[in-house]
Amino acid sequence: MNAYEKVSAARAKDRFTSLDLINAVFKGFLEMHGDRYYADDKAIVTGIAYLGDIPVTVVGIEKGHSVKERTMRNFGSAHPEGYRKALRQMKLAEKFHRPVICFVDTSGAYCGIGPEERGQGQAIAQNLMEMMTLKTPIISVIIGEGGSGGALALAVANEVWMLENSIYSVISPEGCASILWKDNTKAKEASEFLKLTAEDLLSLQIIERVIPEDKTLIDTLRSQLMMAVQTYQALPPNELTERRYNRFRRIGAVDR
Repeated sequence: MNAYEKVSAARAKDRFTSLDLINAVFKGFLEMHGDRYYADDKAIVTGIAYLGDIPVTVVGIEKGHSVKERTMRNFGSAHPEGYRKALRQMKLAEKFHRPVICFVDTSGAYCGIGPEERGQGQAIAQNLMEMMTLKTPIISVIIGEGGSGGALALAVANEVWMLENSIYSVISPEGCASILWKDNTKAKEASEFLKLTAEDLLSLQIIERVIPEDKTLIDTLRSQLMMAVQTYQALPPNELTERRYNRFRRIGAVDR
């Protein structure tokens, strides 16, 4: 598939969601609610579960399936309270030495007046800062759309993976086309220039792994997560955070 076909696949209405994968990959998922400041954002689901026999904290951006559910989930566009809820659970994971697994699927954080009034930008920035120093392993998986800061707010991790037909970009193809050419119908051309596919980002060393979307997806994802978690759990906390820091420092480096 070309880049825009991957965009369409990532946005497909019948595509699996975070909750689908959480319930298939993990055991005993117990959802937690609320940010203890304002509300419970339905666009982000989070809680504790078992990855094999390993207790973990899971965070997922959920779009839903039906029109009613998608509306309730705000189509996967989180409010600041959603990011604060996620961070609250990550801090608890650090306290109890639980690894954090994030599933990302969003076109971007919600940019309405209400979220801006409640500190959307600050909530995202707080996640970026806190996740960088969190003393427990973090693995983030882009499972559909990975759009802008709304995705990055759950992707400051020791490793970032992508499913085969997912996308990850600083802006949507339509938004990019509107800025570059003042014409959002050129989204196909923008998709190629953005290098937003899993294969492109793996070659650029932005991500660490591409997970094939075949009949073995669930088993592969579960086994790969277990191996990664066990590897990172064996590291001292300071080395864990140093590796995470160095991972992001390497991105975009150019040899002269």
